Amino acid sequence: MTGGTRQPIQRIAVTMPAHDEEQHIGRALAALGTALDTLEREHPGMPATVTVVLDSCADSSAGITAAHVAADPRFTAVSVQLRSAGACRDYGIRTALLPHPAEATGSLWLANTDADSVVPPNWLVRQVGLANAGADVVLGSVEPDAYDVDPAVLRRWLELHPFRENHQHIYGANLGIRASAYLAAGGFPHLRAHEDRRLVERTRHQGFRVAATDSIRVLTSGRTEARAPEGFAAYLLALGAEVPAATGS
Repeated sequence: MTGGTRQPIQRIAVTMPAHDEEQHIGRALAALGTALDTLEREHPGMPATVTVVLDSCADSSAGITAAHVAADPRFTAVSVQLRSAGACRDYGIRTALLPHPAEATGSLWLANTDADSVVPPNWLVRQVGLANAGADVVLGSVEPDAYDVDPAVLRRWLELHPFRENHQHIYGANLGIRASAYLAAGGFPHLRAHEDRRLVERTRHQGFRVAATDSIRVLTSGRTEARAPEGFAAYLLALGAEVPAATGS
């Protein structure tokens, strides 16, 4: 059922998959900590947790995460051998859902990001506000980090992805969903790429309310070494191949 009054959000569970992200994960974890602190100031006493899903990591990602978990009890980490963005996201969410009874899923918010991404301080507060205003899904915007992306590619990307409210884009690095809607839609499919699009398509098909906003823009890695086929890095790589033809000589 998708009609009727939505329950106010009472708790938040964040999931962040990671596969060999030693260069980025420390910054990503710190940004999440700041977002949790902001949430605590705006909504005192609202429980919020972060589950880091370490997938087949062979670098220092696990050690960096372990140090962060030891310093902040709001964070936990699990290690898996899935090699799938969709399976990792779903595993992390299902793990976070275990302590919650079915009747509580309407008031539980699931926020999703990536280990190569930096969320803004208002990331969780704004999602709670949109959810309490009636959204079942919140689609945030993403900006490639200018530090590690070619300027010409970045300009082209910005032309194709203008920052505005009610945008049409879907990014797993910046996606929130009510737990009841997540379960009704079958969760993230266990795909290596496009699991975010598939989930949102299902929620829309079932009539859940989707809100898209640029008010919680996430900064994400502009690398072009693809970790997933047809993922964000692969898209930037393909876009780079188009830039000479697009700019001309």
